Amino acid sequence: MVIFKTNLGDIHIDVDEHNAPISAENFLTYVRDGFYDGVIFHRVIPGFVVQGGGFDENFNQKTTRAPIKNESANGLDNERGTLSMARTQDPHSATSQFFINLEDNEALNDMGTRPGYAVFGRVVEGMEVVDAIAKVPTGGAGPFHQDVPRDTVRIESAEIV
Repeated sequence: MVIFKTNLGDIHIDVDEHNAPISAENFLTYVRDGFYDGVIFHRVIPGFVVQGGGFDENFNQKTTRAPIKNESANGLDNERGTLSMARTQDPHSATSQFFINLEDNEALNDMGTRPGYAVFGRVVEGMEVVDAIAKVPTGGAGPFHQDVPRDTVRIESAEIV
């Protein structure tokens, strides 16, 4: 279990080490290293996802470890409340960034011939905090033209319990 203490409340995350061992270990290593302490949720799209794990409050991108192998074919779906690894168009490009699904996002799942976004955890307490993040007004800020919360949403600390 990982607890994100945010400036809007706590989010408790059950990390699925059994079905997503690579993604889970990657995430837990970043937590153990204190990487997520002070990072922001930099992308909020109501009805879709809230994303964070890569930028500080000044939009400085944090230095990450090497990308990991995509595990989207692990049988876990991008359902409301699940956490998935964010990545670029390259399926094997995920590093530290993650997103929390606000709805069931079937289009993000592995489609057999097309890799999806690897689910590795689930919010088990604090989904009301995630929903509150989704209601923060957004606009452009830093290097992003849109979807950035106008009021900073910050992970104060992340800990394994």
